[in-house]
Amino acid sequence: MIDLDASFVAKNIIKGDKRSLSKAITLCESSLPDHQKLASQILDQCLPHTGKSIRIAITGVPGVGKSTFIDVFGNYLITQHNKHVAVLAVDPTSQQTRGSILGDKTRMNLLSMNESAFIRPSPSGDTLGGVAAQTRESILLCEACGFDIILVETVGVGQSETLVHDMVDFFLLLLLPGAGDELQGIKRGIVEMADMIAINKSETNPRLAQDAFSYYRNALQLIHSTRSNWQTPVQKIDSVTLKNIDTIWNKISEFYADQKKNGWLDENRKKQATAWFEKQIEVVFLRRLKSNENLQQQIEVLSEKVKNDQLSPSSAAFQLVDTGMNLH
Repeated sequence: MIDLDASFVAKNIIKGDKRSLSKAITLCESSLPDHQKLASQILDQCLPHTGKSIRIAITGVPGVGKSTFIDVFGNYLITQHNKHVAVLAVDPTSQQTRGSILGDKTRMNLLSMNESAFIRPSPSGDTLGGVAAQTRESILLCEACGFDIILVETVGVGQSETLVHDMVDFFLLLLLPGAGDELQGIKRGIVEMADMIAINKSETNPRLAQDAFSYYRNALQLIHSTRSNWQTPVQKIDSVTLKNIDTIWNKISEFYADQKKNGWLDENRKKQATAWFEKQIEVVFLRRLKSNENLQQQIEVLSEKVKNDQLSPSSAAFQLVDTGMNLH
């Protein structure tokens, strides 16, 4: 793969070649320096062809039916609105084996057989919030490949769900019927980030679904949305019976058109790009530190001192960075 020509891959992506798209995303996910450099070159050439899609994050508690909803919703967008849909499904990575399930594609039967769809499962690695380290780059590559809708499925509601919120246009939170224990254990900040709340599996228990609907609608009156001039709607849906799937798209379309009209969409994307640049500085700097043999030895020495309470973790980190800054 290292022998790939960046211009050749980029041109094929722009032509809509999904195999080239997959190869480019694999390069983005690689930790090898040569792969990272090649991925950056491909991205740079694809950038003029990005920015035309609607970026949607879909998150929720485990068991809420995210994959089933995405399969049905994506198929609806393709068949009813002639859209091309890309799904970036982030799989949890085992901290013991470092492996990931990567099973979302098998759970999306409708989309996996549709030529207008692209499904890319990616391991989350050590990234908090269920977002793969290079999800943003994958979004840009999918846009350059001509996909109208980018759906980002996260592992679940975690500590850093703001990561995905800061790389999409619309944040959809799926919940189960029955309010449960105070917003089902979901922190208030997650609800504040939601541009829409959908109570899934509402046909399974209509009474509980109605209770949840009323609960969240009342709760949202006390919570201010992070988006400008947008009142977060609550909707009862069911992925199996297709209840109100069209309503989800209508609300997203309304939101997107409104935010684009008032200039907030463009402003927000610029802020997101700047924030991602700052994040990437940390990633690249840390990667360079770890790839240096002298620093690796220093890390081992400092690690032993920290382990034996001879040095605090913060002091050891400062020493390591100072050493790294003095290397040429």
